[in-house]
Amino acid sequence: MKKDFQTWNKKKELLHNEKARPFFSEGEVWFCALGLNVGFEQDGRGQSFLRPVIILKKFNKEVFWGIPLTKRKKKGLYYFSFKLKDKTSTAILSQVRLIDGKRLHYRIAKVSSNDLQEIRKRLMQFLT
Repeated sequence: MKKDFQTWNKKKELLHNEKARPFFSEGEVWFCALGLNVGFEQDGRGQSFLRPVIILKKFNKEVFWGIPLTKRKKKGLYYFSFKLKDKTSTAILSQVRLIDGKRLHYRIAKVSSNDLQEIRKRLMQFLT
């Protein structure tokens, strides 16, 4: 599939120059402008290149570690499926990344403390 990187680059420049960072907290799920990425890295969708992301670790008011979500149920060491707003979501643990808060668009939910703890546990299992 051909990707339109030029459109994403224009959107990314606007995010960098104009967008203020919202207040965010660990465990929240936000729609986030992940953009178009290389190869098998998760892309955002639609005109704003958005994808839901769990805020795993907040470092300061500017940046955090985020984990992209998918609606597809996946199994294996690098995935964790859980209920979010009465639907199944899957965290793609292998795609954890540092994200600037300027990419956040709007909050959609909060992960249960048990699920957040399990996500952290599973992430640590394959990082060590």
